[in-house]
Amino acid sequence: MKKWLIMLMVLMMVLSLAACSSDSNDDTDNTSTQPNTTAGTAETDKPVTLVYSVNAVPGDAHYEAMVKFKEVAEANSNGSITVDTFHSGSLFKQDQELAAVKSGQADIVYMSASWLQEQSPWMSMFSAGYMFKSYEHMTAALNGEVGEEVFNRVVTEQGIRPLKAFYLGTRQVNLVADKEIVTPADMKGINLRMPNSEAWLFLGSALGANPTPIAFSELYMALQTGTVDGQDNPLPTVQSAKFYEVTKSISITNHLVDSVWPTINEAKWQSLSENQKAIVLDAMEQARKLCDDLNLGREAELIEFFKGEGLSVYYSDIDAFSSEVLGKYLENKDLTATWDMDLFNKVQELGK
Repeated sequence: MKKWLIMLMVLMMVLSLAACSSDSNDDTDNTSTQPNTTAGTAETDKPVTLVYSVNAVPGDAHYEAMVKFKEVAEANSNGSITVDTFHSGSLFKQDQELAAVKSGQADIVYMSASWLQEQSPWMSMFSAGYMFKSYEHMTAALNGEVGEEVFNRVVTEQGIRPLKAFYLGTRQVNLVADKEIVTPADMKGINLRMPNSEAWLFLGSALGANPTPIAFSELYMALQTGTVDGQDNPLPTVQSAKFYEVTKSISITNHLVDSVWPTINEAKWQSLSENQKAIVLDAMEQARKLCDDLNLGREAELIEFFKGEGLSVYYSDIDAFSSEVLGKYLENKDLTATWDMDLFNKVQELGK
């Protein structure tokens, strides 16, 4: 009996040692296969909700871009980023969005140079005719090194951070007569409707026309009755407002290439981990590509639509227009007094 007990004790000791050895091996294996949990990885990101408010309506390219951003950011963050979206001005109207994103009531809204120039007057140059000659020129500048410089200055001056520049559209000249516009000289004597503000009226004059202030709501009738000879708007507006019904030609002048900038509250941006910031930027880039492709595709389709409606479509000498119009701006010291000319020259170099 005593012998049997001794053998049992020896067996238990052997089994105990084997178990210890097995545990030691398991610890080693677990250490080598555990995911990296250092700061900045998805595993340690604190959950965050981003409130994204826009005035765009369903079907609009900027609405679709917001939806794309939500989809990508949430999918790539392993649940650490939630995006609450609000469209059609349901949360904040357009004139409330700047205050909302500055105060943090909204985290992301669409901004533009025209909305930001009150506190950053130098930005008025981005609303000047032919600051950009084409979509390619605009996106190369604002989504490149120049844009990085511009956006960082906005952070310093206003406490909000533009992330990208989304294509909005390009304004073209649309006339009642079937008239080809090649250079600014062809605009002489044309009563061109413009919005009633000093900046817009100056642009009309710089284009070589007689700028005539008419409310947008009255413009269709003004074209139909000959009160004005033409108007300027992006092609989608020409279609949606049915101006093609009372006009006969469109000249592709590209005199104002416009963009909107998805802009985030800076305090919210700094609360994100580096990993989350990278996810947000990637999601916003994918949203930008979708938005730009949708708007560019629509403009291309509309050229054919207008031709089908009997309008003549002409292509202007963009370099001739750009030289003339920008020259008028640079001569007007009151308009350009606040411009950052070094930045202006960088933009113009990218357009050559």
